[in-house]
Amino acid sequence: MPENQEKLLSTFTPYEIKEGEEYMNEAQREHFTQILNNWKQQLMEEVDRTVHHMQNEAENYADPSDRATQEEEFSLELRTRDRERKLIKKIEKTLELIEKDDYGFCDACGIEIGIRRLEARPTATLCIDCKTLAELKEKTTGL
Repeated sequence: MPENQEKLLSTFTPYEIKEGEEYMNEAQREHFTQILNNWKQQLMEEVDRTVHHMQNEAENYADPSDRATQEEEFSLELRTRDRERKLIKKIEKTLELIEKDDYGFCDACGIEIGIRRLEARPTATLCIDCKTLAELKEKTTGL
């Protein structure tokens, strides 16, 4: 699990499911909207920190080893930010699904993904069974 997702998941209170409660009701949708918006905000703050870090720390080292070390550090940061940029897009897409009342159901079979799975991975689009099958298929076919 990515570090920023672990940080996010430690900052919210798990949803208390009430007996007889309808799945993906307004309170649940609001719960996930809040989780996703907080996660997106954390990612955006990381982007800002990286920009400031790269602007403030960029030095023109005379020593080629020092210069190479700095370039490698910046390259690693940029790759991380690129993954986070893709994750932000996925979060935005998930927020759109919530707005359309189309969140929380498996893209493959249509059943409920489940509150706890969504709390663990708020951008999940597959139930645990379909995800497991997809991973097995990926391992056996290499696709």
